Amino acid sequence: MNDEERKEKIIPDIITNYQQLESSIVEQLYMKHALHGTTIGTEREEVWSQVFEAILPKKFVIERSVFIIDSQENVSHEVDLAIFDETYTPYIFRYGRIKFIPIEAVAAIVECKSQNIKTETIKAWYDSIVKLRTATGSIARLANYIAIGPAPAQQSTRPLRILCSMSENVGKEVIESNMFDFILTAVKRDRTDSHLKITVTEAFRTLKDWYRELNFYQCSQEINTTNINGEKELETISLKDYEILGEKNRQASLLTFNFQLNQLLMLINNPILFPHREYVRMFNQKGENRKNDG
Repeated sequence: MNDEERKEKIIPDIITNYQQLESSIVEQLYMKHALHGTTIGTEREEVWSQVFEAILPKKFVIERSVFIIDSQENVSHEVDLAIFDETYTPYIFRYGRIKFIPIEAVAAIVECKSQNIKTETIKAWYDSIVKLRTATGSIARLANYIAIGPAPAQQSTRPLRILCSMSENVGKEVIESNMFDFILTAVKRDRTDSHLKITVTEAFRTLKDWYRELNFYQCSQEINTTNINGEKELETISLKDYEILGEKNRQASLLTFNFQLNQLLMLINNPILFPHREYVRMFNQKGENRKNDG
């Protein structure tokens, strides 16, 4: 095989391999569901965790069954999978299976469901996530100065929210509410058709919209990004530009999701500068209150 023939073969083969991996993932999920029924929780999370391990850079850690905390004493409901960078950001508490991770470190969170999706349960989980806030009291050395407070291009952030499901019957209310940025659905129609379906929120039309959402999350003041080089160019790019088609013009969903997710992670460039003093203040304040109560 000469170089030209190899070029013609390798790229289609990579797409085919991704589609075969999709099929294998779906088959594993449905096999475990058949074997364990509704008690599949940990097995299901394990399969989905392997999906993210296959596509994420090694800088990210994937932890199962964690709680996310902020410096205002807010604590999330339990999160099935948390994707975060632990290089610079400390655990708030870690002992055995009990883990509290600061919101500033978390790049993405994943809820793993089977075929029983209760909208009210998901809404309660979502509400516990959106109240978390990154703090601004950071001190860090950057390339040519000491940053006191957040970096100009990243005032506050939030994790990407991902729902992994085995059911195509995710309620319209869940999809249209934009509680999740991505919904990954394991679809098994018959022995020859097992694939992943990727649904992306329609709340953000361009990468500029994503950039502002993920780097100026719920900022109270008007966002002034006029001095940020490159933001204008993001207006012409959307996540649809990252879609890849395979055989029979069918989307190569996992490969597409790989590029979409990692592009958004590059926009966040997680972790945000960590506000150590804000957490010290919170712990000291609670300790002082306890002492006074005693």
